[in-house]
Amino acid sequence: MTTLAMNRVHSLDEVAALEIGPAALALGVFDGVHRGHQALLSATREAAAARRAHPVALVFDPSPIEVIRNDLTLERVAPLRENLAAIAEAGVQPIAIRFDEPLRDLPAEVFLDRLGPGIRPVAVVMTPASAFGKDRAGTPEHLATAGAERGWEVVRLDPEVDGGVISSTRIRRALADGDVLAATNLLGRYPALTGTVVRGDGRGRELGFPTANLAFAYRPALPALGIYAGLANGLPAVVSIGRRPTFHTDGQVIAEAHLLDWSGDLYDQPLRVELVSRLRDEERFASVPELVAQMDRDASAARAVLSGIA
Repeated sequence: MTTLAMNRVHSLDEVAALEIGPAALALGVFDGVHRGHQALLSATREAAAARRAHPVALVFDPSPIEVIRNDLTLERVAPLRENLAAIAEAGVQPIAIRFDEPLRDLPAEVFLDRLGPGIRPVAVVMTPASAFGKDRAGTPEHLATAGAERGWEVVRLDPEVDGGVISSTRIRRALADGDVLAATNLLGRYPALTGTVVRGDGRGRELGFPTANLAFAYRPALPALGIYAGLANGLPAVVSIGRRPTFHTDGQVIAEAHLLDWSGDLYDQPLRVELVSRLRDEERFASVPELVAQMDRDASAARAVLSGIA
């Protein structure tokens, strides 16, 4: 089976030229590859094994909603590269496919036909609410009828995990509320932010708490403003998501991490920050010494939360 680069988004014609052969397919954006996605991927592996086919996930990028509403840039639970890596880790071949207006206009069965000769669908794994293709007419019922003539089956999956439907939208809402525990339960792992360390104004270093400021190549689903205990590339950290109101009256939102008991140069390096627990709201302090005293308390609180984790 063809091995694909994890950061490449393919056109439909490029996908059709891949040498994969019979495949059980799952389709979607897979933002965050949460527990609901993991159940879908598991069902795709099983469907592929039962049919001696390859398990494949077609990952649309950008999200179809961004093409339908071209004024919208969706906040992402995770960047595309991490989503593709998580799918591969689940034992399914991820293929990122460019979603655009011509693709949006294809009927679902025509889209599946166009995957050939590189991919020959033998099963399509869907939930009862799944639909894709022109006017979202590609429902499980429609595709089951079309598949009887074209040689694929529809495998239906109950979308509920532990009694509820898990979605990337629910995770974004939990993060926006600062509910890290809920987001963690929905994802099956800690929510994370992945960026590149850039130079800030150096104020944290002046205060004795140097921070790594993150720049993002995607629009991340940021958690509520506040202070968090987290892991920065696996190391214990205090994470700040905020506007630094002690120094700015209308500052931009910045994500920064202070790595506990570590020193070094991280500039221009990738940094993945996992959020483990929310410690407090962002606050404005009357003086710098008050802020520094609170930062000391935050560091102690983070150490307590992270003991035994990092």
